[in-house]
Amino acid sequence: MRTPSLLRSPRGRSAALAALLSVATVCAGDTAAGSFPFGPRTRSVNDLGNQFVPFHTHLWDLLHGRADGGLLLNWQSGYGTSFLPDLGTYLTSPFALLVGVFPRDRVDLAVYVITLVKTGAAAAAMAWLLTALRRGRGREWAALVLGASYALCGWSVTEAVYNPMWLDGLIAFPLLCLAGEWARTGRRPVLGTLLVTLAWVSNFYTAYMATLGAALVLAVRLLMEDGSRRERVRGLGRAARTVALGIGLAAPVLVPVFLGTRHAYPGWTRPFAPAAWPDAAARLLPATYGFFSPALFLGTGSLLLACALAFHRGVPRAERWVWPGLVALVALSLQWRPTHLLWHAFATPNGSPFRQTFVLSGLVVIAAWTAVARGWPDRRALLGGAGVVVLIAAGAAPSDLVTRWTYPLFAAGLLAALCALALVRGGRFAVLAAVLLVGAQAGQAAATTAYADRQRLKQLDDYAPWGERGRVEAEAVAGADDWPRHRTDPGLEQSTANDPLTVGGQGGAYYSSHTPDVTTRTFLALGAGWTSRGRALRSPDNPVTDAVFSVGARVHMPRDPHQVWNRPDARPVTVTRQDVPPLVTVRPPGAAASGWERSPFRNQERLLGARVYTLPATALRSGDGTPAADRNAHAYAVEPGAYTLSASCPAGSRVFLWTPDLFGTALLGTAGDPQDVRGDLPARRAGILPLGPGSGRIAVALRVERPGTVPHDSVGCLAPDRLASAVAGLKRTGATRVTVSGSGVRAQLPAGARGVAVLAAPRIAGWTCDGRPAGSYHGLVAAPLTEGRTTVDCAFRPPGLRAGTATGAAALVTLLAVACTPLVRNRVRRRARS
Repeated sequence: MRTPSLLRSPRGRSAALAALLSVATVCAGDTAAGSFPFGPRTRSVNDLGNQFVPFHTHLWDLLHGRADGGLLLNWQSGYGTSFLPDLGTYLTSPFALLVGVFPRDRVDLAVYVITLVKTGAAAAAMAWLLTALRRGRGREWAALVLGASYALCGWSVTEAVYNPMWLDGLIAFPLLCLAGEWARTGRRPVLGTLLVTLAWVSNFYTAYMATLGAALVLAVRLLMEDGSRRERVRGLGRAARTVALGIGLAAPVLVPVFLGTRHAYPGWTRPFAPAAWPDAAARLLPATYGFFSPALFLGTGSLLLACALAFHRGVPRAERWVWPGLVALVALSLQWRPTHLLWHAFATPNGSPFRQTFVLSGLVVIAAWTAVARGWPDRRALLGGAGVVVLIAAGAAPSDLVTRWTYPLFAAGLLAALCALALVRGGRFAVLAAVLLVGAQAGQAAATTAYADRQRLKQLDDYAPWGERGRVEAEAVAGADDWPRHRTDPGLEQSTANDPLTVGGQGGAYYSSHTPDVTTRTFLALGAGWTSRGRALRSPDNPVTDAVFSVGARVHMPRDPHQVWNRPDARPVTVTRQDVPPLVTVRPPGAAASGWERSPFRNQERLLGARVYTLPATALRSGDGTPAADRNAHAYAVEPGAYTLSASCPAGSRVFLWTPDLFGTALLGTAGDPQDVRGDLPARRAGILPLGPGSGRIAVALRVERPGTVPHDSVGCLAPDRLASAVAGLKRTGATRVTVSGSGVRAQLPAGARGVAVLAAPRIAGWTCDGRPAGSYHGLVAAPLTEGRTTVDCAFRPPGLRAGTATGAAALVTLLAVACTPLVRNRVRRRARS
């Protein structure tokens, strides 16, 4: 069997081996930490478990034809939401398609493999770039080590590893630098443009940062290389054209994603605060971890070479100062608010504030390669570089991020790198030198990976991988599913904030960067709960909202035992069924769509179209019988302790409790298992809680664990007979047949229907009904019915899809013209000669 031609070249072998080294190192670190799939510890922390695994599961369903919805519309989350922005944010990397070759119950493993493949691709891309910037014959093995160093940087193994979409930016930076190099030299205009498109489609957020970094590299290359001013201007123009056309080709994805962000509920904003310089220095060293500091670790060998560049007399003076100067300026830009905003598209992120760190890591690696490509550093350069590295390590000493492993690993890596470079400089023992550099890099990176694996579990939320709980819940959902005759909601006791995507059904839970503002505000008005300050919606467990949203079956799970704060729960898995109206109902002519009231019980009645609650006066007393003081005109103030909430409900009522800012437990009466209430505004909002049947004078025992409030109108007494009557009326006048697709809904209405047709889905931007923009009925999709009309046809197209497609088509035509122009010119020249 012949070796592929790519691997027969030193450059190809260097790139392939860099990929293998980086993948093996990550696996070794995860094995040492006992992390999935090499041990019992879950790796699904933070958004990895809450977003990426569920969205990849939904992609698996789409690829296998099992999803409720399509590329445009997702019926499984938030009672109907736009999917294209989520696709463009989380799933448009080509590597995401690998999920389709795994079994559905192994999506956790698929996401891990995708993460490894992306890490390896980043290493290969950087190794290829380095040898393209300057060949460095006989030193391709150094490009191998530096390529792996880049892919194994602290940013990659501590932060991007649980945000896999960010790893597309790690790949994009060297690819965009390569495209810039081709533009500078007037080569491969089509391939360069396609690389830009690939980067921006895969993940626009990190591609933006990578583009800024590649522009800096191009500026240095134009400055350093020989050529006239005209040639430099032409090279800059070609690069600008490449980026513009590449982004234009990506517009069908980018524009809907951008507008999805514009229509999203406002997220949490945190004022920017620079990291302490000792912490920043510490993150250059192995085995450190900190959420609010830049993860700059690259391995001591790479850092030594980058620091040695300024002392390397074999490198032209200009390069010896321009590359280190660029690295220093970019490092400072991480700490200054105006440039911080520039790196993050003028919006401070609500999580880690140093997401651009991978660009700085790439620049350090390029500087390290510059110190090698023209010749191995001499003794003077190595001693000077080692001195700088030791100063950095000394500056990190005051930081609390330094661990007992940091300095021993640092010292061992520095010694190995110095010995390796001294050996290879002497012209002998090249194999031993390579082993020392590779071993030091792999050892430090594996240790840093293992340390970060452990620290993330201590500092961030984590979620169990797919297992018996998910299988049981999925089976319960599948047994009750009858979409689109009614929705089946996986329920309130969720394992992740995106349970409907993993266990099936058509639930209200939904967590995304694109959670629509109108959906969050509608859920808020109806008394639903949330986390992540309104971006992660929880399913409203309430018979009235179930009737409004046509939830005919609801699964009830015990509390998730993986979460340590949950009390043991021996309740069995149950499914409750409820007679509900169809997905499309008809409201009477002139039905008002005015604003919301303060009480979610009254707002539920507005959407239902009937009075079904009694809202009694309440009294709140502390454990010693003292009346609770008022926080304001609408709520009591509560402090940690025991309270009793009293009210009176009519006979036959079902009691519901609304305490959005209460963190503790609630129990109706004195017997039974208290229910958890998880409110802590504004980050968390507790939803309306069903307490059980209650008649006459009732008492709700509250256990408060944090200061908060209890609304005066916190108790709602639901009359089941009134609810049944309202549902019967909506069924009588509702749609007789509903057909649902991945881009809309078609409903057949009874003869003589008059008024407003209402679709039980949030009225997010993009809905049209019967060819006109859809109306809003208290936040739901609505369409007025004309005389004699018996059908309603509502379609959904994400905002920006048409404009993005037109922009992409124009960019494609322009790119074809760019590609064909040289061919036409050559033909004209041949004809002129003949």
